[in-house]
Amino acid sequence: MEQRDPPPTEEGWYALHDFRTIDWDAWRNAPEHRRERALEEGIDYLQSHANLDDVTDPDEFGGGATAVYTVVGHKADVLIMHLRETVAELDTAERRFEQTAFAEFTEQPNSYLSVTEASGYTESARGYFEGEVDDDSSLAQYIQKRLHPEVPDSEHVCFYPMSKRRQPEQNWYDMPFDERADIMERHGNIGKGYAGKVSQMIASSVGLDDWEWGITLWADDPTNIKDLLNEMRFDPSSSHFAEFGPFFFGRKFPPADLPAVLAGDDVPTGDSDTAGQHAETSAPAHAGDSGGHPRGETGSHGTSDSDSHAGGPPTGGSDEDDEIEADDEIQQKLGNLGLYPGEDYDEGDHGLVFYSQADAQDLADEVDGLRSNFEHYDTHVLTTVRANEGRAAIASVWKTESAADTASGFLNDLSGIVEGYRGPLGEGDGETDDAETDAGDEIRGELEDLDIYAGQPHGEDVYALVLYSEADREELFAEVDDLRDGFDRYDTHVKTALYDSESGDDDRTAVVSIWDTQSAADTASDFLSDLPGIVARAGEESGFGTMGMFYTVKPEHREDFVEKFGEVGELLADMEGHHDTALMVNHEDENDMFISSQWRAKEDAMDFFRSDAFSETVSWGQDVLADRPRHVFLA
Repeated sequence: MEQRDPPPTEEGWYALHDFRTIDWDAWRNAPEHRRERALEEGIDYLQSHANLDDVTDPDEFGGGATAVYTVVGHKADVLIMHLRETVAELDTAERRFEQTAFAEFTEQPNSYLSVTEASGYTESARGYFEGEVDDDSSLAQYIQKRLHPEVPDSEHVCFYPMSKRRQPEQNWYDMPFDERADIMERHGNIGKGYAGKVSQMIASSVGLDDWEWGITLWADDPTNIKDLLNEMRFDPSSSHFAEFGPFFFGRKFPPADLPAVLAGDDVPTGDSDTAGQHAETSAPAHAGDSGGHPRGETGSHGTSDSDSHAGGPPTGGSDEDDEIEADDEIQQKLGNLGLYPGEDYDEGDHGLVFYSQADAQDLADEVDGLRSNFEHYDTHVLTTVRANEGRAAIASVWKTESAADTASGFLNDLSGIVEGYRGPLGEGDGETDDAETDAGDEIRGELEDLDIYAGQPHGEDVYALVLYSEADREELFAEVDDLRDGFDRYDTHVKTALYDSESGDDDRTAVVSIWDTQSAADTASDFLSDLPGIVARAGEESGFGTMGMFYTVKPEHREDFVEKFGEVGELLADMEGHHDTALMVNHEDENDMFISSQWRAKEDAMDFFRSDAFSETVSWGQDVLADRPRHVFLA
């Protein structure tokens, strides 16, 4: 019998879920002085461990975390969850609790020991384990946050152990690696619908406890946990291959509220500091499950890559903001990048703008990795890369200042960062809004004066995405066709198609996707960026950007149109500031044409649109075009 390949793994912090029941009869009958001492020592134990006072030599990730929860039902009354660098620290913490007066009123009906784990089922994750990823890359940082998670401040917690089946017809460990990887990827897609709702910690317990994994889920709304797990039950990864142990469900409370817990009062009381000061400061907000990014960095439940069941990323983030400069004009900077109040963000949000001298495509890849993690947080509004005056700009908007502060630490570590700005965002109406009109609006206004239609990239008309791929055309078409089937379920989808070079002198294929709204286009861009062989994205080059011109030609005039393009191309070649213009043809409809035109600056592009040659071309086109042309800025 053939031995199967296990996925590569890396381990992080050890986890102890310490469940305690309270002897309520003994507590009620105890003298007041005994109860007071028990509460005092119990609070001191819980708070000191939440503050990591027991960690004498913390690692670069802080050394761990401790949180305390009530447990609903008969299985336990309190859960103390510890994360530490070593088993020795957990062993000491467990025994130290037994030395408190509070422990005299408790029993330990259950406990669970495990270690946080990341594994390499997906191609990108395998690159990490094979040493092909830099330590400071977004993927490496993400995996380290999975291995050294922050505990979210969500109200509810759910813990359960699980294993994979070994029955004759359902033996997970006897399946080929590729089949397991495919199942885990499909299973992970379920969690993507729970962005901002559920967060998780996956920890392996092989050789440490009775089951193979311990899963911890957090959420403010308990039905989100129920809905996530219920949906996953119907996926083959669970229905065919998963076995589950007992479930424990509870609510977080700060250590200072221990008296209220013992008194039967509501918790948290609101009169005490939240538990675990260490755990409060890092995550941008309540961490989300594996949502947002259509294909996470490590590929399983949104972003998890383990064999285990639950879905979503760990919480985490950097506390550093490296003195990012506060800027009263942050809203104008966002406007210059084509991001507007009321359409892309709301009054009261907080904005970040960074400028980088790094290669735009490399930077876009880095930001994609960060964004896939950011989108797990319900406070994240947007993060994008735009071309700006010959350099790359990264814009990121968050619902809260603290979330923006945390995100700024990650963004400031991107390649080539030379400037960074931050600030609150206002309404953006009235005179301020007029002052913040970007170059794209000015160009569209001038084109309207010339009776030339220009699509809007921020929701007013349509938003177009164009990416270029060097993959095999038929392979690429098959994947795009699958994506399009999903896109067509949304009313905001206009079209998605492949365009090949009419002249045949370009091996790249353009993937064009047009949407009614920017938010829909932004979501689609995450799917499209995962297509094979992607080498560039229109609008990410330096300079003004790209005009995407879409034409549907009458069949009898197709050759005339191609000939006319050749004439215009000769004119463009001699124009100041013109980089490149190419005629592309729809892979499925030879009469559907796309012209991609790259320019150095706004005025260079406008000189062409004001020219007599262009006016003559527009007049000529009225007879040969089957529909109104659509001109869309891709910058």
